[in-house]
Amino acid sequence: MLAVVAILIKYWDYVTNPWTRDGQIRAQVIQITPRVSGPIVKLPIKDNQLVNAGDLLFEIDPRTFEANLDQARAQLDETGDNYQALVQQVEAAKAMVAVSRAAVTQAQSSIKEAEAKIEKNRAEYARQKELLPRKATSQKAVDRDKAGYEISIEERKTAVAGLAQARASLLESEANLAEAKANLGAVGDANASIREARADLRQAELNLEFTQVRAPVDGYVTNLNLRLGSQAVENQAALALVDINSYWITGFFRENYIADMRKGDRAIVTLMSYPDKPLEGRIDSLGWGIAQDDGSTGFDLLPTISPTFEWIRLAQRVPVRIHIDLDKLPEGVKLRVGTTCSVLVMTGTSDSEKEKPAVAAPRALQ
Repeated sequence: MLAVVAILIKYWDYVTNPWTRDGQIRAQVIQITPRVSGPIVKLPIKDNQLVNAGDLLFEIDPRTFEANLDQARAQLDETGDNYQALVQQVEAAKAMVAVSRAAVTQAQSSIKEAEAKIEKNRAEYARQKELLPRKATSQKAVDRDKAGYEISIEERKTAVAGLAQARASLLESEANLAEAKANLGAVGDANASIREARADLRQAELNLEFTQVRAPVDGYVTNLNLRLGSQAVENQAALALVDINSYWITGFFRENYIADMRKGDRAIVTLMSYPDKPLEGRIDSLGWGIAQDDGSTGFDLLPTISPTFEWIRLAQRVPVRIHIDLDKLPEGVKLRVGTTCSVLVMTGTSDSEKEKPAVAAPRALQ
């Protein structure tokens, strides 16, 4: 009688609460993907090895990337020299513009001086012509003032031509300055050629860093097929790393079991590999959808419809995510992605902090 009572007590939670045999251990599996291509020259890891974040997983031959880095540094130096040369060209062009403007100003002054001289010589020439009939001057003096007047007119023409030439020189020097500024571009760190050279240098530095592929998290190397000398290909996964700090349980419950489940409800997980060491957990979330086969496109683009029996209605399975405290794993328990388990959810316990000891699922239910 006592044995029957003990058995009923052990089974009672599994009679009154939802449970499923369809549970799986899950974890984040990181696909380690090299950022550059090249032969592998270092491979210090082994299959199924535990590695810590930052540990070297493998190294790609760095020599090509070291050469690229040296080339990028040289290119940056050359770009800096070219930039300084262009700066000097701009300064020289500015100086030429200043000289040309001064020449324009000088030519304008020469015209004014020539015009003043014309007025003076014209007045003197006119005075001499008035004096000649009265015998107050000589013909020689009149001819001399006339020649002076005509020379001043020619001097003004020369000054006007000089002004036109000075203005043309100014336009040319301003065009040369604009071209020099365009060739230079932005000044200082904003200069496009300098920024491009620095970006190329940074890319070369990163590519060299990328030759050493390191573990991003603590985890287990899984399904390692690399060998020394193997060609690592850029952006193609080379190995898998199981994050040991990301394990969770997914239980697939029949849809008629989830109505009373709530986030935070206590869950008892019994691993098939450790049937006598149950794990503690809490519901983290319930799935909001599952894939549907009926209605999907099949042969000849027609919808695929599965036959059903009217007197049998199969319940769908809904994934329920269970959070487990990895710091409270039973001694000796090792979690492995994809292994199976039974999951019991204690409904109505989401607000309860008191927990009775976890009891593994009976063997008949595992």
